[in-house]
Order: sequence, then structure tokens, then C-alpha cells
Amino acid sequence: MPVSRVVDLLDSSLNTFTNIDLDEARRRVLSGDPEAVRAIDGSFAIVASEGVTVRMARSMDRPLRYFLAKRHEGPALYVADRIDTLHQALAADGLAAQFHPSYTRMVPAHYVVDLALVGCPDPDPVYTRFFAPARESLPGDLDEIGRRYVGALAGEVTKWLTRIDEKDSNAAPIGVAFSGGIDSGSVLLVTYHTMVRLGMSPTRLKAFVLSFTEAVGYELGQQGVQVMASCPGPIQAPPRSIHMPLSRVSVKVRPPMRSRASSNATE
Repeated sequence: MPVSRVVDLLDSSLNTFTNIDLDEARRRVLSGDPEAVRAIDGSFAIVASEGVTVRMARSMDRPLRYFLAKRHEGPALYVADRIDTLHQALAADGLAAQFHPSYTRMVPAHYVVDLALVGCPDPDPVYTRFFAPARESLPGDLDEIGRRYVGALAGEVTKWLTRIDEKDSNAAPIGVAFSGGIDSGSVLLVTYHTMVRLGMSPTRLKAFVLSFTEAVGYELGQQGVQVMASCPGPIQAPPRSIHMPLSRVSVKVRPPMRSRASSNATE
């Protein structure tokens, strides 16, 4: 039985493209052509349908889930970026009894997911990878590999920064998630370097770090967490600490597991 209804719950305003518009992006996803989808430059989560054909695709940074609901008039495909959004939409349509979080499916990043026919049992989706970089294609020169790697990062950061100022001319702060590791550290430093190169004030750059208080285990539920925000680079502003109850943070905290050896070492 073909899909009789597609419920698109995605916020299309969250899609950002540098080379095409949303309509063209949907046409490319619907085509199922991996090369055409690969050529989409931006951040996106898209569902497109025509007749019995439904195709979905997303970039790495965007979640995309779906749920196939059974109805007397025919099955319906619900698509959203969050599980609770799917549940709320099903409840609004009187289909909440069918829902369970484990029944939802995630569209994997960098794949076009093709759903052609639905019914009972549910069909197996077809996955076509649209991002498949060739292995061992670079020269064996670490310096050259580093230049290309960081250069590609700088190119993407430049697009991101330019788009921010196109949307907001008020010189809004620019946030970067920073854990202190090599990946987030590279992003932070490249962002700083690119902002200086583009003539943007580096004082706008803010590094955001999620750090737990000294309390661990069960005590953390009472102590909450601290969200630390500080300014990198030459702006030596002291960190600002915002206390947040743990009930408002979507993390699960387990008591730390300690071996007997490590336990004795601290006694």
C-alpha cells in the first residue's frame, strides 16, 4: 500500500544553503541522485515525496527521525527532528497508542533514505550514500594533509561567519562549543583567525564549555551543573558561571565506577 500521507514536521528555516534554495534542495533529494545531493552545500534535513516515492536526507549536524503510522485510510509517514515532536503530532491525530520511542527510525547522515511502498509489515528502507570520499587520495606529506584539512575547515568557517553577518548586522556574539580537545580547539582557533582575516572584531567570539560541579554521583542531582562561558584569545575576561538545575539539562548521570586499586589509592 503506498504512503497516503506525509507529515513534515521539520522547521525549514533551520536549513541553510550557500549554492541553492530550499526548493532545489528538495528536488535533488527527491531525485535520489547521490551526486546531486552531494552537491548541496549547507546544513539541511529534508523530506521530499511524489506519488509512492518518499526520500529523506540530512547533513551531519541535523537530526532527522520518522515514524510510520497505520490508519484506516492508509498509512502516514511522520517526519521530525525530535522524538517528542513525533509523539505530540501522533497524539494530536489520535494515533498516540501506536507510538513507542523505539519504533522511530533515524535517517543516517550522508545517506538518501528511500521508502517506496508501505504496509504490513513495514518495508525495508533503501540507503544510498551520497558522501563517500575516496580513501588514500592524499599525498604522504603530513604538512600538506594538515594544510588541506585546516584549509577546508577555514573555508566552511568563512561561509558560516559571512552568513551570520548577512542575517544580523548588529555584530552579535559568535559562540563555539569548546571542550579543550584537538577538534574543538582547531575550530576555535580557526574561527578566531578567520574573524581577524575578515576584519571582524574577535571580542565577539565566545567559547562555551559545559562543566560539572565538584559533586559527583547522586550528589550531582542536588548540586546541578555549571555552564561556563569565557572569551578566548587576547580577551582575558573572567569566566561567567550560570548555575542550572540538573532537571533542566538533558543528561543522565551515573555514579562513577571505581576499581579497588583506584579506591585504595585515594584513601
